[in-house]
Amino acid sequence: MSNSSALLIIDVQNDFCEGGALEVPGGSQVVAPINAMIADYGTVVLSQDWHPSDHSSFASNHSDKDPFDIMQASYGPQVLWPDHCVQATDGANFHRDLDASKAHMIVRKGFRREIDSYSAFFENDQTTPTGLEGYLRSRNVTDVAIVGLALDFCVQFTALDARRLGFETTVFAVACRAIDLDGSLEQAMHAMRNANVVLK
Repeated sequence: MSNSSALLIIDVQNDFCEGGALEVPGGSQVVAPINAMIADYGTVVLSQDWHPSDHSSFASNHSDKDPFDIMQASYGPQVLWPDHCVQATDGANFHRDLDASKAHMIVRKGFRREIDSYSAFFENDQTTPTGLEGYLRSRNVTDVAIVGLALDFCVQFTALDARRLGFETTVFAVACRAIDLDGSLEQAMHAMRNANVVLK
């Protein structure tokens, strides 16, 4: 691949893999195909969920809510999650077999208590940037390949934002796994196709 292509590896962290606090079924199965892809890209970026323990998206911080309830936040509907990827815990670490040493940049997201962040480009208000777009522009990246966890949440939101920002965008589903919460996988695939995201 040319230097104009970037590989965005989304949230391949212990809490999203088997035995983690917010386990994505088969989560660790993405590691081997992702490692095999890394050498093909001129820019490699890892995103990392990085929540404070009092994060507003944690159901435990709302006395009348349960995990996977929907809450209306200032920026729209917000799924309430089990506590996960808390800063400086083992659950927030990258999967031990992921070749994280090849990353040129790590984007931490979700560290502001009052707002969640699925996309590696923007927080869930769709306006607060993470800095990833500027970094990719500075490296003359024009197209991105997206892999990781979870396909129907953070991968999808990253892909839709990449398209909105004008990047040619491919999601390699073979290197993703989904939560599939109440039909969220089918909805995500439909939304990405409608946005002209290439699905492989």
